[in-house]
Amino acid sequence: MTMLRGAAAAVAVRCGLGPGPGGGEVAARRCCSAARRREWVPPVGRDSGIVAYNSRSRTKEPLVLAKDRVATWYSCGPTVYDHAHLGHACSYVRFDIIRRIMTKFFGIEVIMVMGITDIDDKIIKRANEMNMSPVALARIYEEDFKQDMAALKVLPPTVYMRVTENIPQIISFIETVIANGQAYATSQGNVYFDVKSWGKRYGVLTTISADAQDEAVNTDKRHGKDFALWKAAKPQELSWTSPWGKGRPGWHIECSTISSAVFGKQLDIHTGGIDLAFPHHENEIAQCEVYHQCEQWGNYFLHSAVEFSDESMDDAKNLLQAISSFIKDANAYIKGQLICDPVREDILWERLASTKVTVKASFADDFDTSRAVAAIMDLIHHGNRQLKAVTKDAGSPRSSVVYGSIISYIEGFFNALGMSFEERQVALRGDNSAVLSNVIDELVQFRTKVRHYALALPEAAETALVEGDAGAKGSKQEEKEKRQQLMRERRPLLEACDSLRENLAAFGIHIKDRAAVSTWEMAEGGGQAEQQAQEKS
Repeated sequence: MTMLRGAAAAVAVRCGLGPGPGGGEVAARRCCSAARRREWVPPVGRDSGIVAYNSRSRTKEPLVLAKDRVATWYSCGPTVYDHAHLGHACSYVRFDIIRRIMTKFFGIEVIMVMGITDIDDKIIKRANEMNMSPVALARIYEEDFKQDMAALKVLPPTVYMRVTENIPQIISFIETVIANGQAYATSQGNVYFDVKSWGKRYGVLTTISADAQDEAVNTDKRHGKDFALWKAAKPQELSWTSPWGKGRPGWHIECSTISSAVFGKQLDIHTGGIDLAFPHHENEIAQCEVYHQCEQWGNYFLHSAVEFSDESMDDAKNLLQAISSFIKDANAYIKGQLICDPVREDILWERLASTKVTVKASFADDFDTSRAVAAIMDLIHHGNRQLKAVTKDAGSPRSSVVYGSIISYIEGFFNALGMSFEERQVALRGDNSAVLSNVIDELVQFRTKVRHYALALPEAAETALVEGDAGAKGSKQEEKEKRQQLMRERRPLLEACDSLRENLAAFGIHIKDRAAVSTWEMAEGGGQAEQQAQEKS
């Protein structure tokens, strides 16, 4: 799962996190009649130093928080009727990275609430198919979701809130919306939001207008665009008592109520997949602005889309491998295992300082992780260039401190984003990782000793012996034959060392033979043998 987090996060940071202007251009094609209401109003508060793409304004805006260095954040959670899928992983990893950037690089304390939809048509249908209660089904998949997020190193929200634990609050919320004139109850026990009554104020995130022509409906709704706040119970269906009869909440009212219960009418950030922009987030905004009687609820809406391909995954794996390889080589240099010509410390210190400035500026510009990682890779490029100047002069001065500082910064950068490049961490998974690391260390050290013994042949004599030229020639011939004999005898040892290196490479363990020692590293995703075993299973 560490590799999965690394790959998923690397795709995100390689491609950038913000939804970008493309989606905003589509949404900007809106009805002129609603254009005036849809203008975003910059909130009053403290500037965070970040500019973020806001789906409400369809452009990048300064991120202004109501409280200095504190961000209130509501995240739409899953409807827990099945296992989490790739869309969940991409969305939650992306927003987790944004949250980490705000916290680690800008010192912002994030108060995050995530709503869990644990009663829904899909949950009821799946529970009936599995002959179990909807509550039991929801608890199973809720725990499954949390475990998946933990495996992906997604930080948990400050608090999870279930819909079924907030039914009284939801009923009270609906009553207020009815009292304010924007919802109505029907004779069948349903309650709907009256979209037309909200007029030009409806359609903040999308092109949808309340005045657009309705499609024909065969329900108890007044208008086709009206949406359910409360659904009358069907026979044998889980339900709660309400002023309108037994029933359960509609989907959109759940998030509005839960968010309002914690944050009131002031919400800095609202996040979710781009597929939730309409109708879910659009309806949330309408409900909350009616309930709170406010002009603007939810100052910043951030949306994510699934951007995934085999090519992007390959690029991400290559990126992770290049970073890991540099860290291994730099560590070997610091330990004296990799001997190089003297390095230009002034250049590396300058590059490190420049990288730090570029990274902070990139994150401040719509969380531009792509540019930040490019700066990291440029730093690695310059570090690698000087490590490649290998020499046999063991007396060459070493610049361990600058490489130690570079490693520390790079590892700190990725740790802040939820990825770790600590020594061999990428490869070693499970409870026995420390044992496995030590075993491989011992194996590689033993192979190094065997290899050195096999290569340690006696040097040929350079001076003639006292017996004369003929005797000297005879002695040299004997030495040559002796060396050849030793080479033949020790060749199987070298072949065994090579064979071991090739066999371990099949499992993703790569041994690098250097002048004095041999080092090892684990490739991302394991080796060919491991991949074939996974394919067969």
